[in-house]
Amino acid sequence: MDTPARLQPLLEQFDWARERLTRRLAGPSVDSGNGTDVEVPPLTDEEYLWEPVPSCWSVRRRSAGPGPGASALTGAGDWGRDTAPYPHPSPPPFTTLAWRLSHLSELLALRADHTVGSHALTRDDHRIVGDAAGAVADFDASAAAWRAALLDADDAALDRVGHCTYPYGGDPEERFLDVVWWVNQELLHHGAEIALLRDLHRARGGLA
Repeated sequence: MDTPARLQPLLEQFDWARERLTRRLAGPSVDSGNGTDVEVPPLTDEEYLWEPVPSCWSVRRRSAGPGPGASALTGAGDWGRDTAPYPHPSPPPFTTLAWRLSHLSELLALRADHTVGSHALTRDDHRIVGDAAGAVADFDASAAAWRAALLDADDAALDRVGHCTYPYGGDPEERFLDVVWWVNQELLHHGAEIALLRDLHRARGGLA
C-alpha cells in the first residue's frame, strides 16, 4: 500500500527523530545538525539511572517500592516506573533519563497495539527495563511497532476518529492524523530532554 501523501512528511519526521534519538543513546556518533558527526559514547547503566536532583521519579526494582512522591510502580516485570494517580504532584517531579525513555517506549508500543493490535494492552502490561542496553532495544522495538501501524494506515484511516483507541490520551476522540502528529511531538520533545540529560551528565564528569 502506498503511503498517503498527507502522512509522508510526518513519517519522514518520525524516522528522522527516531534515528537521531537512537544514535544519541547508542552512538557511535550523531549529526550535530550541520552535517558534522559528534562522537557519542553508548549509554551506561549508571547514566541511565542517574538522578540529577533529589526526589527524582525513575524506574526502580519492584522490590524497592516507589520513589519519593510516587505511590506505585507501573509496568510489568521486576522493574517499574514511578507513578501516582491524577492529579500528579505539583510541581511535577523531575524525571530521570530512564523514566523518560521508558515513558516514550511505552506510549509508542501501546499506541501501536491500540491501532493495529489487540486494542487491549495497558500500562501494567508493558515491561519496564532496568538496564541501558535493554531500554534502548525496547525503544527500538516500540518505535518499529508504531511505524508499522503508520504504514498500515490509508487515507480513510487518517481521517477516522478513534482509529487509535489508546486509553491514556485523547486518541479515541481524535482523527488518526492528529494522533500521528502528537506522537511525533512526544518523540521530539522527550528526545530533546534525553539529549540534554546526557549533556548534563557528561559536563559534570559523570559523577553520581
